[in-house]
Amino acid sequence: MYSHFAKFIRGGGALRNISDIIEQHLKRIMQESPNGAVEIQRSELAEMFQCVPSQINYVINTRFTIEKGYIVESKRGGGGYIRIRKAQISNKSRLQELLTEELIRNSITQAAAYAIIDRLLEEGVVNQREAALMKTATSRTVLALETPLRDRLRASILKHMIASILIR
Repeated sequence: MYSHFAKFIRGGGALRNISDIIEQHLKRIMQESPNGAVEIQRSELAEMFQCVPSQINYVINTRFTIEKGYIVESKRGGGGYIRIRKAQISNKSRLQELLTEELIRNSITQAAAYAIIDRLLEEGVVNQREAALMKTATSRTVLALETPLRDRLRASILKHMIASILIR
């Protein structure tokens, strides 16, 4: 069942669903927060949007990933909470290290690669054209190989593109 918050609504000319609405709500709270974080209780948020708590889990697990630039911490129990904050990158060398050694490693899926590229775009590290080129070069249609090899090749290409961009 959808509440008045969660009904399919028109936003910016496109239909939005409950996951989009919850994501935008959490991002708005983060932007308004002095420390750039949001601390929520899953059950309270589910009640607010009249959805099941697993819907909140889905949004957090798919829209607030480390690849997309978020750090999620949780505390279980009666007074448990979920804290979401934007990962802060202090300099280009740390960004390159984080991306190539911790996130990309030796293999990466297309979805994870695109999330990283979107984050680079959002942070102003790349422009729209560069992001589009990066996505094209790492797409499964261009890298028409078997999955394990394709994901390793994608990781190598992405690492080299990021290193090239961060050197400029």
